[in-house]
Amino acid sequence: MTFHTYMLRCSDGSYYLGYTDDLERRIGQHQTGEITGYTQNRRPVSLVWQQSFGTREEALAAEQQIKGWSRKKKEALIEEDWETVSLLARKSFDTGLRQAQPLLRTNGDEGAPLPPVIVLVRPQLGENIGKAARAMLNFGLTEMRLVSPRDGWPNPDAGPSAAGADVVLDKAEVFETLADAVADCAHVYATTVRKRGVTKPVVTPEEAAREIHGAQGRSAYVFGPERSGLETEDVALARKILTVPINPEFGSLNLAQAVILCAYEWSKGAPLEQPTTEELLPPAPQTELEGMIAQFEMLLEGAGYFFPPDRAPATKRTLRNLLTKPGWNHLEVRTLRGVLSALSNPRAR
Repeated sequence: MTFHTYMLRCSDGSYYLGYTDDLERRIGQHQTGEITGYTQNRRPVSLVWQQSFGTREEALAAEQQIKGWSRKKKEALIEEDWETVSLLARKSFDTGLRQAQPLLRTNGDEGAPLPPVIVLVRPQLGENIGKAARAMLNFGLTEMRLVSPRDGWPNPDAGPSAAGADVVLDKAEVFETLADAVADCAHVYATTVRKRGVTKPVVTPEEAAREIHGAQGRSAYVFGPERSGLETEDVALARKILTVPINPEFGSLNLAQAVILCAYEWSKGAPLEQPTTEELLPPAPQTELEGMIAQFEMLLEGAGYFFPPDRAPATKRTLRNLLTKPGWNHLEVRTLRGVLSALSNPRAR
């Protein structure tokens, strides 16, 4: 199924962003006022931009990203004026970079190794570059280098797919050769799952990440084109080959998957913020559990569940074991007892 992110120009000159799996029908609904909300009182509307995606999540992410753009940036997108889109994005780059800095090194630890560079060699699709940028920023990496991208750079398909990782795309550098792209790097890892006739040490993403955190000088992860991967000449430039244990009958990773594997392993040794752990409520006291079990037994007795009578003690023990396994907290016990009360005394609504 294909999903579409779209932009409408309303009668008052404002813009509306949305996404759908049926673009023609959705635009018709906006035009007739069938869809309540922003566009209903701003008709007529006209479709000024749209892009297709393979998943709902990608389309939604593009909608949320572009929705936050300035009017000038939206109009540059409509006109396919990529130079202006890039220029306007750079105005917010300094702020984005300052926000990213805590991800990159511990405060005051100026001697810490720099984060690795992500090098994409001859990438074919702009949307894959965007997805790789998203994977990078998820784990605190912001420096992307592109070697001879097939469709040139900047690429209009990269931004929506990056889902907000503009700080990576805006500072991406383009090089003619891989040698130029890694010229300042002392530790270069070529990612490949195929034998290339080149004898080099082979490491996993975890081993490479450990080496990078302890290394002096810049490091780079190098990724090949989507269709064919790195050529032998590319691998020959690297110090080591990086590969992962993978199903030998299906060893194909897409570009963003490969990037995220390496970025995640590197992030384990970086001072990234961890998600806040939700504090769990303590288990309910035994007296509350006994009340819940007694309520169960009372209702089941009335329904004739404990039959034959000589099996009732064993059945009640099994029921008790079942109800005491989960470690209910007092809110869960109270909720379940409310359910039982509702079942025993149903009310018409």
